[in-house]
Amino acid sequence: MKAYVRTNAENQEVVLSEVSIYDIEANEVLIKTEAFGVGIHDRYFIPQDVEFPHVIGSEGAGTIVKLGSEVSDYVVGDRVIFTTALQAQGGAWAEYAAAKAEALLPLPEELTFAEGAALPIAGKTALASMAALELMAGDKVFIAGASGAIGSLVIQLADLAGVQVSASASKKNHQYMQSLGAKKTVDYHDSDWPAQIKEWSGGGVQAALAIQPGTGADSIKAVENSGRLITVSGDNDQITPERNITVKQIEHHSESKGEMTRLLDQVAKQEIQLTIEKMYDFEVALDALEKTETRHAQGKVVVKM
Repeated sequence: MKAYVRTNAENQEVVLSEVSIYDIEANEVLIKTEAFGVGIHDRYFIPQDVEFPHVIGSEGAGTIVKLGSEVSDYVVGDRVIFTTALQAQGGAWAEYAAAKAEALLPLPEELTFAEGAALPIAGKTALASMAALELMAGDKVFIAGASGAIGSLVIQLADLAGVQVSASASKKNHQYMQSLGAKKTVDYHDSDWPAQIKEWSGGGVQAALAIQPGTGADSIKAVENSGRLITVSGDNDQITPERNITVKQIEHHSESKGEMTRLLDQVAKQEIQLTIEKMYDFEVALDALEKTETRHAQGKVVVKM
């Protein structure tokens, strides 16, 4: 099959190559990939001590073509979304993908494969972010770098929960964030944006979410005393806690599968808007990766087969 692979551990070059179709384990399924999501970590987020060439990628959508002997919840022909993060045999950037049955979710008929492929990682991360933020109706939250795939979902989830949302991105994305439910938007290029958030919130937000690396140190300035700062990128060690503010990284929990099912249903019913900034053809998937690595995407970037 055709697949995008890392060829060695010495550099992070990704090339299109011919590799063998995966041999699935008893608890896995083989999926004909119809689309896959593009993530900022796809180039280098691979297991240690892996055999090369190694297929990259962490998420996708497609049709089951083969079942492992222990899989009973699905049948051949089912449309599913799936995750393949850190699998030793390889990821989703290929014509076929192997995924554990527990890493699958049925794709609602109302959604296309491209829409399904945009949701596994961003959706799970958005839900984990909401859990960590511990927001209540009437609270105010600030989201740093909110125009991307994760932030776009968190804005809407918070708004639906009755939370007043403020968010940062470059000026060109402000109208977009407002359309999702953000009440206050600031340009991170402005040196005084934390002061703008504090003025809007009446002294500081109850919680802030720092999605992009390096945004936590400034985001904490917009949080009220004894509030919460949650990071997605894991750069907590670069943040100096102050004013009794809790600083922690999001945690993914296995029980989020039910929450993901509800999120898929909300997207299918158009209660939550799913934004795909651009879809790329498989042959030019590296262009999609380079676009995502700029960290300036609006919503999600997806590759279709």
